Amino acid sequence: MSSLHAGGTAGRLIADAVARFADRPALADQRTRWTYAELGVWIGRFVAGFRARGLGKGDGIAILTSNRVEPWAAICAANILGIRYTPLHPLAGEDDHAFILEDSQARALIVDAEKFGAHALRLRDRVPSLETLLSIGPLDGVPDLMAELADLDPAPLDPQAEAEDTSLLCYTGGTTGRSKGIMLPHRAIAAMATMIAAEWEWPADLRYAAMTPISHAGGIMLYPVMLMGGSARLLPGFDKEAFCRTVAEERITATFLVPTIVNALLEDPATLARHDLSSLQLIVYGAAPMSPDQLRRAMDVFGPVFLQLYGQSEAPQCVTTLRKVDHDLSKPERLGSCGRATALCDVRLFDADMNEVGVGEPGELCVRGPLVMNGYWRQPELTEQAFRGGWLHTGDVARKDAEGFLHIVDRTKDMIISGGFNIYPREVEDALMAHPAVSLAGVIGIPDAKWGEAVKAFVTLRPGAEAGPGLPGELQAHVKAKRGAPWSPKTIEVLSEIPLTGLGKVDRKALREPYWRDRTRGVN
Repeated sequence: MSSLHAGGTAGRLIADAVARFADRPALADQRTRWTYAELGVWIGRFVAGFRARGLGKGDGIAILTSNRVEPWAAICAANILGIRYTPLHPLAGEDDHAFILEDSQARALIVDAEKFGAHALRLRDRVPSLETLLSIGPLDGVPDLMAELADLDPAPLDPQAEAEDTSLLCYTGGTTGRSKGIMLPHRAIAAMATMIAAEWEWPADLRYAAMTPISHAGGIMLYPVMLMGGSARLLPGFDKEAFCRTVAEERITATFLVPTIVNALLEDPATLARHDLSSLQLIVYGAAPMSPDQLRRAMDVFGPVFLQLYGQSEAPQCVTTLRKVDHDLSKPERLGSCGRATALCDVRLFDADMNEVGVGEPGELCVRGPLVMNGYWRQPELTEQAFRGGWLHTGDVARKDAEGFLHIVDRTKDMIISGGFNIYPREVEDALMAHPAVSLAGVIGIPDAKWGEAVKAFVTLRPGAEAGPGLPGELQAHVKAKRGAPWSPKTIEVLSEIPLTGLGKVDRKALREPYWRDRTRGVN
């Protein structure tokens, strides 16, 4: 039942953008370019196609795809119909994907046949609860959505969802070994888009390039781009030459880069020199540590165009912002900040007893406001813990300076952020201990100039196992096969014993201490 104050949905945002900006360029990839009107036609076809298959409000679908225009139309159609969608990370392993498909109760999986066809067929065999596999492009024995939809009349874009319905059910790794499904309602997506559009210093002529997967941070940024009537150019992945050429040829004015990509560009001045990148007026960065020194180098090369976001899956993209104007080289200490709280976000720092700490004192960063999730999918105990005291507990410890700028100084959780990926030690430890040679594993993040943090593992061996020179490489390949490349440790040490806490758990603090003794560990 709708209430007097219902509204503010992602579906309404999408339908309004299609109507308001019909003739403007909306979305492009390597093969296809759509105006808003053309995007609207394909969204309407996906709406009709979903309905024809009995999919509607309250159902769940999953999407496994590369960066291309068609899955974004499918996501928009899901938002129109009130279908929750769950992205599967392109770099995660088959075990992760199978668990998420089962746990999310997805009725259908839409897959990019060219990139993930064989993988999807294996998932279909592993997940009996998955009713339907649909492909974008031809795949043996699987309905080709694009061929089917081409013959369908587009349905009207009539939003069916309500503000508290789940729009996005995304999964983040769990320190207990079980991934957590984060329920982001339409209210949170609409609030995020509005806050980003209002607070960030966007160029007037917005041409946005997305390199990171549209299933994750790169895609969720498309909502504010649509709200503002901008265009988005989807790139299939990070290639320095292709990125710089696209920026130069299409006069890209804004993009989102993780710090590892910024670093890769800075280390290739020859490629930068071959292309005119002067059109870039806004580079949004986040999702990983970025040192002030690296930031200064980047500003020397690209100019004062950088804006930092801080958020997490539970409160996406814009809990705080360090705006372009805040990147003041005359105040170098500010470059280590994650900015100030954004409008509509109430941010406080609390001690363990939920007492607010004073200026300059460390406390856990907690959030309230329309950006916050509705909880963890089918995990009420974890939801209650995350919302204790009436606040979302981020797990990050920060200090606030006298001007209100927040500085992340540590993490209460053990999550590693490597190359923009969130990696939980337990996930890697479990994969390592599934190897027949490994008795116990401890995993930490260590400082790394390229990745922000690098995954480092320590293992003890089972009796009879030998620590030959090829063992580290074998273990790395083992983790990559089970979890995916980002989870594979960059280095592995074999120890006679691993330090344990008094409760018998791996003492990650002791493992981490030599590497972070003289450095602040956190997200800059």
